[in-house]
Amino acid sequence: MIFAVDQAGALSHVSQEWTRLTGQPVSVALNEGWLSCVHEHDREVVRMVLIQAIDERSEFSVQFRLSSADGGIRWIGAGGVPSFGPPGRTFLGYLGSMTELTPDAPNVLTAVGRMGRFVPPPPHPATVTSDHLETIADHLLIANALIEGDGAKSALPGLRAALYEVGRALAKKIDAERVLN
Repeated sequence: MIFAVDQAGALSHVSQEWTRLTGQPVSVALNEGWLSCVHEHDREVVRMVLIQAIDERSEFSVQFRLSSADGGIRWIGAGGVPSFGPPGRTFLGYLGSMTELTPDAPNVLTAVGRMGRFVPPPPHPATVTSDHLETIADHLLIANALIEGDGAKSALPGLRAALYEVGRALAKKIDAERVLN
């Protein structure tokens, strides 16, 4: 599922899958409302990773527990890629992806985050988006993670430009939906 965070760290967009997964309406999740769904013991890890990523303008990855709509707990893998736009490559925030993780019995998960290349975890049916534009964003985020490993680093600026344009299209779509509601 796709999310966008502005330059101050406020959630400005999250896929409708968020509501199906957590039971929390998207309108309540915006800004910092989504943090109430993060397990109380993991909130500080998630918050600190986001603050550090914003300070460093770095890609980031984080895994944490999330309260689900059925009252259970789900492990989530999330991360983002910074977005820069005019004028002068101004930092705009992050376009990111999150997916449910399926822990296997021998591997106990813990809340943890890191700066550096965001490599999205494999998709999970609970967090696959049904929106075409968000699917494009998801694929571009995956391509961003893979491109350096395959020696095609020279394509990274073009890929980042595509991520920026998809982010802009998502922002326009969000603004249009807000006007209708």
